[in-house]
Amino acid sequence: MKTKPGALALLVSLTLSTLTGCSMSDSKDSHAIPFAGISASSDAADSMVRVSSALYDLIGVKGKASETQPGVTECSGKDRDKYFTIFHPWNITPTKTTAAELDAVMERLKKELPEHGWEIVEYGRDTSKNKNLSLTADNDEQKVSVKLASYTKDTPPSLGLMVVSGCYQIPEGKKIERF
Repeated sequence: MKTKPGALALLVSLTLSTLTGCSMSDSKDSHAIPFAGISASSDAADSMVRVSSALYDLIGVKGKASETQPGVTECSGKDRDKYFTIFHPWNITPTKTTAAELDAVMERLKKELPEHGWEIVEYGRDTSKNKNLSLTADNDEQKVSVKLASYTKDTPPSLGLMVVSGCYQIPEGKKIERF
């Protein structure tokens, strides 16, 4: 299935406002996207891949992970030539895990993620017709948020993730690479 660029931009925008609006903030405004540091966009994307890899290890489900790469988007309300956010959508299609076991994985992650620096900010069934189990967590130290969803009614069942960084600033004299 192909996704139109406009649809992806809308998804990222909605996800950014949902994920980074919780506790992961340096300011008094709880909806402000936190400052993640000064970085080239390619280095920040590499960092996001490392976060996704660590999450994959925590999930602990054998299966096929999608090969999507991180993307770059602007920070809402900031100069788009100086500030950017990294997002990394991906999923895992388990090889042998059943739909019921995926929900058990989500329950386990709800307990284990806090042991690895994540704060669970939302957990429960979403409002879709399938009532997917979803979890949103923030990692204040890494300035990253993740939203996981267990798609148990899909064929085959899968876990979907959207990992989103805080707001980076490009180093002086550099340009943001958009990918």
